[in-house]
Amino acid sequence: MSGVLVVTGASRGIGAACAILGAGQGYKICVNYNASPGRAKAVVAKINAAGGQAIADAGNMGREADIIQLFKAVDQELGPVSTLINNAGKTGDLGRLDEMAETDRADVFRLNLIGPFVCSREAVKRMSIRHGGQGGVIVNVTSAAARLGGAGQYLHYAASKGGLETFTKDLGLEVAMEGIRVVGLQPGVIDTEIHARMGLPDRVAQLAPTVPMGRAGTSEEMAKTALWLISDAASYINATTIEASGGRQCSRCVF
Repeated sequence: MSGVLVVTGASRGIGAACAILGAGQGYKICVNYNASPGRAKAVVAKINAAGGQAIADAGNMGREADIIQLFKAVDQELGPVSTLINNAGKTGDLGRLDEMAETDRADVFRLNLIGPFVCSREAVKRMSIRHGGQGGVIVNVTSAAARLGGAGQYLHYAASKGGLETFTKDLGLEVAMEGIRVVGLQPGVIDTEIHARMGLPDRVAQLAPTVPMGRAGTSEEMAKTALWLISDAASYINATTIEASGGRQCSRCVF
């Protein structure tokens, strides 16, 4: 493979794994980060040490001006994006709807839903044959919360991810004749730091029994799935979201 791969929220977890694996498959990588410059630079250093090419670019992917600047930087330093993985996201504060702060709700929707809209717009401008591009792939990282919900904890997160899956389908249909595929990746319970950051450090251990396979997934497993989705092996997959949840079908089932 070759081309330019932009991964948002790539300083840790699934995003970092996607960046590292993508570099190993020949992509030039933009590692986007917001508040973790040290981690992002460590990802870039690992890629470059292995013979790849990567840059770190700071930017809040819930802020349109930052997104525009990121794509301009990629144009100048790596070339036009050919593949985009919209991975940046946040759960927001835990709680019920009637306890939810307006600022928290707005931040979640800006990062999880509006951000991928704007990132995808910038990518389409560069990828679409309508605009003189060579085509490309967009992967939107959603969540099993879009299917299972987040009642009592993070319904704003679940709703934003549900919206992202609808966006994935519609954009995939909109640009299907322009050389662009748009697909979603729906992780289930994945062993990353997001659980501790949302205030539930034991969440993975508590939820593992609800997965028929009896364990949480890993960032590396999600990255392998994402890289398969952007590969020619998945060339006929478009406008749909792939579940990667170990078969988990409900939020409280124990198998």
